[in-house]
Order: sequence, then structure tokens, then C-alpha cells
Amino acid sequence: MTSCNDKVKNFACVKRLVAQAVEKNAKVIFLPEGVDYIGTNKDQIKELAETLDGPLIKEYSYLAKENKVWLSIGGFHEFVKDNEEKKLNNCHIIIDDHGRIVSIYRKLHLFDVYIPERNIDLKESDNVSGGNEIIEPVKTPAGMIGMAICYDLRFPELSTLLRKKGATIITFPSAFTNTTGQVHWEVLLRARAIENQCYVVAAAQYGKHNKNRISYGQSLVIDPWGKIIAEGQKYTDSKPNDESVIIAEVDNNFISQVRNDMPVLEHRRNDIYKLIEMKNEQIFPDYRFNYQFADKVIQSSTVFYCTKYSFAFTNIRCVVPGHVLVSSLRCAKRLENLSADEVADLFQTVVKVQKVMELVHNSSSSTICVQDGKYAGQTVAHVHCHILPRKQGDFANNDDVYMQLANHDKEGSSQIRTIEEMSKEARTLRNYFYPS
Repeated sequence: MTSCNDKVKNFACVKRLVAQAVEKNAKVIFLPEGVDYIGTNKDQIKELAETLDGPLIKEYSYLAKENKVWLSIGGFHEFVKDNEEKKLNNCHIIIDDHGRIVSIYRKLHLFDVYIPERNIDLKESDNVSGGNEIIEPVKTPAGMIGMAICYDLRFPELSTLLRKKGATIITFPSAFTNTTGQVHWEVLLRARAIENQCYVVAAAQYGKHNKNRISYGQSLVIDPWGKIIAEGQKYTDSKPNDESVIIAEVDNNFISQVRNDMPVLEHRRNDIYKLIEMKNEQIFPDYRFNYQFADKVIQSSTVFYCTKYSFAFTNIRCVVPGHVLVSSLRCAKRLENLSADEVADLFQTVVKVQKVMELVHNSSSSTICVQDGKYAGQTVAHVHCHILPRKQGDFANNDDVYMQLANHDKEGSSQIRTIEEMSKEARTLRNYFYPS
């Protein structure tokens, strides 16, 4: 399809396309990026945006329910209330055949190209905020759909993580530019299908949207062997717009055959390199049990944040107000004893806790310190990180903080806080991570 800046006109086109697909017994219908609209300027892009509970998504939900089909809304401009930056989200939404939204993915990688001498100004980040998570594949009648959008295609790690999460179909709804599409579009899509042994579905915008914007078209469905099994038209000057449907059948037995014949995922050298998702799995602290910190017991009432691999707790001796600790849940003496997942989680947790401590203590700087081993000053043989919110003039000499850290837990060096005091601080901090 060739979206324009008229949402009513675009939705009318979608209704026609859905009707055609339903006639051909489609169970899941994939629509391109910018299916709601493609604006003519930055102001209009923001003005036309809606919330996910707005009238247009309600229309799409009714359309799916009425036709008893699943819809992949490939790119919807989501208006976010109370957003100080006044930016939108570029959302990929899947609606089931009952009209329910079952998954929402917000585009991670934003397309920013500015070449003034060639009159190219395509800075998606002017209007859109990047997403912050990879969404679990969605179970549909066609298979397990891994969700991405357009420019995400150029970042193969995302596709591989979706495959590792169980995707059998990876979808790239797009509005690819005509210039890059002619050279890169098909090659990239086939590569993602081959390397991940998934079907790739790429519903594409086609044609001249306005005087400044032309999309390449060539909607594609590619099988796990890299073969094109359905293809739409490529842009030509003689045909400025297009409205058409392509149909393909997914064969799950073929997916299994390809993966069994060439088990590339099993052949990855995870002992040498590893692809992991940088994700904190937040868990509410369990107050039924205390936490182990080497040979010491940390009272659960002093723990204010937990993840799958790490926990944060208030400190018995503080160098500065707000001095807290983050430790691995598993007892490990040094960083080298942690797995890659544990290391990633530990430092993501540190950053998250740091932000909160700076907010609470009206600070814009922090000292972050890991004493990794006895001769680095570690007195508790369990990996942990000190977080100290800093302020101007809190030490006569800035580097004195390290001397204080080296000595703060020695007898008589600083005041020992009571469990009641530490628990009270933890209760306050917990509200920042687990708002009721």
C-alpha cells in the first residue's frame, strides 16, 4: 500500500486489503510500517498520532474480530501521554481474531540520516523514542512471530535473539527508502531468513507518499532456506502507488527439516562468544528469607531491589549518605567467577540503583566501586559494588573517598547503623522500584 497523511483514506485501503486476504483464506495478515499514516512534515507526524486506546486502534480491533483474522499492525504512531519530550513510539501491534491486543513491540533502532547537500533529512529520532525491550515471540495460527520493524533488519543480533526465544517467523514491516531498497532490501531479508532458519515476512510500503518520500515496495515472504515464496511489486516511476496482497503458506515441518539438517544454533561457540539480551528481570524481594553475603546474613528488610541474579541493600556503615551495595545473588568471590549473564545483570542493576540514589539524594554524580579481591580492599569475599551518590565538596580532596572506602568497615572507623534504620531506608527506596 501507499500510505499518505489521511488516516481515513489509509484505513479504507487496509479494509480492502484485509477483505482480499480473507477471501484467499489468510489466517494472519501483515501490514506495513506507517500503515496508519505517513506525514508530510515533523509537526504533522506528531499531530496525527493517537494513543493505543484511541479510535483508530479500536477500528483495527473491530476489523480483526469481524473478519476472524489476526492482524500485524506493522507500524503505528503511538502518542504517549505525559511525555515531556513530546516524542512518539513506533509500535508494531499484534491483534488476535477476537480483536484483542496480544503484543506490542516498540521499534528499537531508529533510522537517522541527514545529508543536506543531497536534500536528505530522515531523522526518525526527531519524533520517535527508541524502544527498550525485545518482545517474546507471539503464538499465532501461522507460528511463533518475532516482532521487529524496518531498520531493525540491519541489526542481525535482534533476529538471532528472537530465534533463540522460539520464533519461527520474523517479521519486518517496513517503509524502506527507494534508494537503499534497490540494493539492500532483498539481500538483508534473505540473510535474516537463512541465518536464523525462520520464515521472514516483510510487508512493505510502496511508492510516492508525498513530494519528499518514496518507498521501495517489494513486500516479501521468504522461507527458512532463503527462497522467496511470495513477492510484491518494486517501485517504478510509471506506477506511483500500489494496493495489493501477496499470500504464502507457512510449513512448520519444513522449518524443522531445515533446522535438523543444519543445526546452526547448536554449532554456535558459546564458550568463545555469546549473544545475550541485556535485560533486568525485576523480582520483588522475598521477605520470607534472608540473603547470604559470603558468611554474613543480610536481613530481607534491608533489601530494596532484586533481579534474577542480583540484589541491592542498605549499608551498615556509610561513607556518604545513600551509600548502598549491589551484590550477586549467588555467592561468588570475584567477578571472574560470575557467568556472562550474571555480570551483565549485576552492572545493569548498578546503573538502575545509581539513578535512584542520585534522585533521592539530589546528586548528579556517583562513585561506583568494585573491590575485586583481598588486595583490592575486599573485606567480604562476595562480589559486590559500592554506590555512593556524590556532591560538590563532600570531601576536601575528591580522591579521599577511596581512602574512606578502604577503611570504612574497620572497627571504630564509622558508625554502625541499626537494622531499624537500614530497614526504614530500604522501605523508602523500595517505593522507587516497586511503586504501588
